[in-house]
Amino acid sequence: MAVVQSLLPRLLHLPILTKPTTTTLFFLNPFNSKPALNPSSRPFATLLRSTLAAAPPPSLEDADDADLLAAAVPQIPADRLFVPPETELPAGDGAAAALSARVLKGSNIVLSKYARDAQVVQAEFVKSSVKTEDCPSDGLPEFALVGRSNVGKSSLLNSLVRRKRLALISKKPGKTQCINHFRINDSWYLVDLPGYGYAAAPQELRTDWTKFTKDYFLNRSTLVGVFLLIDASIPAKKIDLEYASWLGQNQVPMTLVFTKCDKRKKKKNGGKRPEENVQDFQELIRGFFETAPPWIMTSSVSSMGRDEVLLHMAQLRNYWLKH
Repeated sequence: MAVVQSLLPRLLHLPILTKPTTTTLFFLNPFNSKPALNPSSRPFATLLRSTLAAAPPPSLEDADDADLLAAAVPQIPADRLFVPPETELPAGDGAAAALSARVLKGSNIVLSKYARDAQVVQAEFVKSSVKTEDCPSDGLPEFALVGRSNVGKSSLLNSLVRRKRLALISKKPGKTQCINHFRINDSWYLVDLPGYGYAAAPQELRTDWTKFTKDYFLNRSTLVGVFLLIDASIPAKKIDLEYASWLGQNQVPMTLVFTKCDKRKKKKNGGKRPEENVQDFQELIRGFFETAPPWIMTSSVSSMGRDEVLLHMAQLRNYWLKH
């Protein structure tokens, strides 16, 4: 089955915001939010819905939690999948099964032919910056990890590179205060950004974090995508919904990464399981987006979703490098 050889520019793999948010984005209060962009003004915007290759999906290794995760997450309707652009969809008998087979476990992401070279062989800390212009200038593609304080950013980063202390894990929320660059395989970066929503941090410090984080999102030319971490062990937080909405408004490419999905037992006080919180979060943001944002369920404890995150990063990165 033939596959068209080109994908869209990097900014077009993001979900499109269709309704302006009326809630004040209190994590960006000191600054004026950029107005929502008209998706139709972007070249090729109508090609966001793409086709799917029939080749079997690549894999890194069998995940221990694969069967558990597959059972926990119900089959996702085709219109809620994230399908990479310009990939050919299967047709005829068995099309639905063929499509489902190419969806990464515990996610709504379909693999494309660009999902290759996903293994992490080498990882090293490069530098910390407090201004976007001070970040590495070698032109390598990068992915930013951001989320509410204590959501597990450092733990996820360490899990991705299989290094226990590459990113220092602190029991005190709000420890990350800079833009921290980690070079992977001498060819791309993982970026650890300051956590938001840490009320105990001084107001002046929170303002500085907000300022340079916002500037980084809007002006970092080598940013391939933002991976927004959401704690799946608790119900959706207002600040997370607002952060996702702001990224969509400003057309910043976003993938939702649900953390702490190993905490599977219901709480005695009526709390929900992680997969239920994931579904609730999707429902809450669905009204604001024309296309479903890509999302992945993860656990740094069990390494659930590790390979899926790396494969998704690989297909976005390899497309970005080619175009």
